[in-house]
Amino acid sequence: MHVKSAIIGAVLSIGILLSPMTAHADIYLWVDNDGVLHFTNRPTSSDFQVYMRERPSAIRKKVHHSTYDDYIKEASSQYGVSFPLLKAMIRAESAFNARAVSKKGAMGLMQIMPFNLKRLEIDDAFNPRQNIMGGTRYFKTLLERFQGQVSLALAAYNAGPTKVDYYQNIPPFAETEDYVRKVLKYYYAYKNS
Repeated sequence: MHVKSAIIGAVLSIGILLSPMTAHADIYLWVDNDGVLHFTNRPTSSDFQVYMRERPSAIRKKVHHSTYDDYIKEASSQYGVSFPLLKAMIRAESAFNARAVSKKGAMGLMQIMPFNLKRLEIDDAFNPRQNIMGGTRYFKTLLERFQGQVSLALAAYNAGPTKVDYYQNIPPFAETEDYVRKVLKYYYAYKNS
């Protein structure tokens, strides 16, 4: 009897340890005296206020890769940027999660930084259409700045245009190099599908 109880106890313990646990990561915001937005999931003072509560992943619905195709097509048409390229960028940036927030504070499908929202005419970074239109508008300026060199424009979208200017190439940052490779891989997959 003790052996049977021990086995049941061990199985239950393993089941609890291996069961998916929902991690919550509320996002907090603090605006300093200079108007700089600071986002974190670990507030360090009472100045931070809850900006967004994360929903448990168990109730988060899965987003199909075609969910935002109409907005991507609209942006592609309006700004003359390849539909498969925009879709690849969104997949690499946010995995089609319209509520995504990066460690650095970039928000939404195309991971727009807060300081770019106003000039890109984005009122709500989590609005899929606004985010895609604003992100595409910005990427188009990068394509023009780097004479249509997609790899450099992608690197600038990730690391910033001044970094690309400085290195006159894709900056030697692992994150940026990986980002460019990933977007191009997705781009060719979408283009050839």
